[in-house]
Parts: sequence; C-alpha cells; structure tokens
Amino acid sequence: MVNCFDKNFELRYYDMNRYGEASPQTMLTLLEETAAEHCHNIDYCLYSLEKQNIGWVLISGAIDMIRYPKYKEKISIRTWISNYGLVRGLRENIIYDESGSEIGKAQGTWIFYDISKRKPVPIFDEIKARWGLNPKKSQETEIEKIEIIEDEEHKLEYDVNKSDVDSNKHVNNIKYFNWLIESLPEEFLEKNSLKRINGKFFHGAYLGEKIKVYNKNDAGNKRYLHTMRSNIDNRLLAAAHTTWQMK
Repeated sequence: MVNCFDKNFELRYYDMNRYGEASPQTMLTLLEETAAEHCHNIDYCLYSLEKQNIGWVLISGAIDMIRYPKYKEKISIRTWISNYGLVRGLRENIIYDESGSEIGKAQGTWIFYDISKRKPVPIFDEIKARWGLNPKKSQETEIEKIEIIEDEEHKLEYDVNKSDVDSNKHVNNIKYFNWLIESLPEEFLEKNSLKRINGKFFHGAYLGEKIKVYNKNDAGNKRYLHTMRSNIDNRLLAAAHTTWQMK
C-alpha cells in the first residue's frame, strides 16, 4: 500500500490480562503509539508540536477485533490517512499477526488542536504532504451513530487524577475506556470479551473533575451503551457503544 506506515510490536507480560491475552486497553495503547510513531517518522514528533502548543485530539473512532494477540506474540499495525479536512484527518489502521493475517482494524478522526486556546487549527500543509493520502478504508461499513443515554443502571463516578491527564492537558482517551470497563459488572466481564467499540468525544475533562458513567444493556448481553458526563456542570464528555462475545 502507498502512503502507509507499519509499526511492529512484541506483546509483553505487562500488556496481558489474566488469560494471557492482550487487553482491549493494550490494543488502544498500541494504536495510539503507532500514530505517535507515524508523527515522529515525518519529523513532527508530538513533543516538538507541544512546544508550539499544538497537539492531536481524538474525537471519534471504532476498533473491531477478530482476536486478541497472546503473550510474546509479534504483531504489526499498518496505519495511513484516508481523508483530510481543514483541521481533521481520518486515520485508518489494520492489525496483523506474524503470519500476515488480519486480527483487528480501527478507524479514528483526529483534530489538529491548539492546546492553550483549546480550539482546532488548520493542519500544517507540510504534514499533509509528508504523510500523503490513501483513500482505502479499514472499515467495510459506516460507523454507527452514537446514542446518548441518561440515568441508567450501574452508574459510577471516577475522580480525574494527575496521572489521567496527558500532554494536551485533558484526560487521555484511553482513560475513558478504562473507566468504561471498570463500570461494567465483574460477572459480565468474566464471561465476555470485547468485540467492537465505537466511541465519540464531545468535550474534554480536566484535573479535579469527577466522571459520571452511565451504562445501558442493549440487545441482551451482546451490546452496551455508555455515556460519560462531568459532575461539575453535567457536561457531556463521551459516549460509546460496545459489542461483546462469549469467551
């Protein structure tokens, strides 16, 4: 494929769940690491952008796993940009095992963001030129619209701590996913593994806030709806759909 970037990983013990498989949080982390490496590869490292008060912010995305890699397994993630707007880029990802078989895919919309002013800014032309464009999509179907829920079953609250805040000075997107998983019943997590997550971020959360998590079981045990709000002003922060399968 043209205008794509490949990153190789060997799964570590630290990345595993109790069953010796990579956790969903691990896969999201590796996707984020691949995107960061893609930035570094064109000499627009995230730390150099930060010195200009610029960063990339994920506003929506979906990941669909065929299977999760196991301890010491070697995988590769291929990433590329399929579309640009003035301030946003659509990033595609395919996850391969060592034999070259596809084991997962992901898509995310990222905004080029002024950290100090907390608003989007135009993507540098040089970044677009160096990354190039490949219109191929990783997802075969359109990403479904996110449903917002309110006071539903199993509501929990989480404090935003210093370790939850990233270089963009707000909560990192993977932290929301951690809270989402933590808010689900343990007996459900024991019997099911995450097949797909589709999420959208509406506003940032910051140090000192509490995150309110609302979950609704939909279509039996196969699907959950999730909504997260701030305790300060009930600001809508994020929402997601998750689809699960029996282990």
